[in-house]
Amino acid sequence: MADVVVVGAGLSGLVCARRLDEAGLDVLVLEARDRVGGRTLNEPIGAGRVVEMGGQWVGPNHAEILRVAAEVGVDTFPTHIAGQHLFAHAGRTSRYRGHIPSRIPLGVLDFRIAQARLERMARDIDLVDPASTPLARRLDTLTAETWMRRHMHTQSGRRLMRLSIKAVLATEPSELSFLHWLFYIATGGGLDSLIRTDGGYQQDRFVGGSQAIALRLADDLGDRVRLSSPVRRIEHRSDGVRVHSDAACFDAAAVVVAVPPHLLTMIEFEPALPAACNQLSHRMPPGMVTKFVAVYPEPFWRAGGLSGHATMTDGPISMTFDNSPPDGSPGALVAFALGDDARALERLSAEGRQEAVLDRLVELFGPRAADSVQFLERCWGREQWTRGCYAGFFGPGGWTSFGGTLRRPDGRLFWASAETAVHAHGSMDGAVSAGERAAQEALAAVGVVPPVVR
Repeated sequence: MADVVVVGAGLSGLVCARRLDEAGLDVLVLEARDRVGGRTLNEPIGAGRVVEMGGQWVGPNHAEILRVAAEVGVDTFPTHIAGQHLFAHAGRTSRYRGHIPSRIPLGVLDFRIAQARLERMARDIDLVDPASTPLARRLDTLTAETWMRRHMHTQSGRRLMRLSIKAVLATEPSELSFLHWLFYIATGGGLDSLIRTDGGYQQDRFVGGSQAIALRLADDLGDRVRLSSPVRRIEHRSDGVRVHSDAACFDAAAVVVAVPPHLLTMIEFEPALPAACNQLSHRMPPGMVTKFVAVYPEPFWRAGGLSGHATMTDGPISMTFDNSPPDGSPGALVAFALGDDARALERLSAEGRQEAVLDRLVELFGPRAADSVQFLERCWGREQWTRGCYAGFFGPGGWTSFGGTLRRPDGRLFWASAETAVHAHGSMDGAVSAGERAAQEALAAVGVVPPVVR
């Protein structure tokens, strides 16, 4: 019998298990996939190099993930951003420097005015319980798209805001609760922090790829991590739990379910979860993103004075970054298809998607972009045990109806995922803080320490 079973070997689950193990508990981690890392994933590109096909960036304020990375010996290096960036809008591509393209001055002004207003409103959001924010229900009935149409005055400004929302949440503004958008701005430290590279969420990457953190955490836990062991049923009583996986059945004093809310529908609970928790799993869908990486013998765009970073308002991809290894060899460009654009690409064959993406890269970076030596694709919506990325979000009415159930324990059931984080919600940093919190809650449940909520 284990003291605690952790369901899921992503960052939240592995960090939770590490803390439980450090406290002297007998912990077991059950993972449905044949790998650890959850929504982080490295893809080898030869000569011991990797590119990241899942979450990859870390900002200077992401203290939790940086601390855990340091614990397991994973260093960071700066995202390559030197040079001019590209902005494609209305059939024309231009170069710019800084954080926002200046080619459409009225649109930029409109965006900045809207940003200032959003950030003023975001300062009033209660991060622990957004539904308790003044006027929360009114804010939660709006979509971000509705607010933009009412309060932004130029088509180009609205396009910039749509692009920002898609880049940050991988969803369309018409799908997103306005309260959730305000919450996300607040939890991320402001809109600039969310969209910037230098000083923002995209400032650094991890040497050896972000999945290296999960791999090392799992190595330290050894055979207490069981792969290819999807959990099908959890029986929970006042005196303990029984967890049924494809591999075996395990008894424990408590269980931490470290998977995104929308995946809870894949587990049967006995007794059934409260109604609000059951409905939460249907009301917090993940974003839709397909990530493409084109690998080249060298980062040829650097010689032309380009950073590799591009933003586009008209698809089929929305942004690119230089995704080369730390020494710049080989060269790699990562491209993101987000929201409706990703869904549209899914209607094409694999060859059709590759052609569409490479054609766009050629338009941006010139004919050499057609000559990739490797072309990698990861659609997270197709993944059985993920079903979307970057993270779950609330549509209209979500926070005020179901937000209170996100972190609330149910007897000896505890919850951990990036979606349950208070700070840096939905990010790798949020995943770590959620795992730390759930570990404290589980420790308290088995009588080891009082709860300390991060």
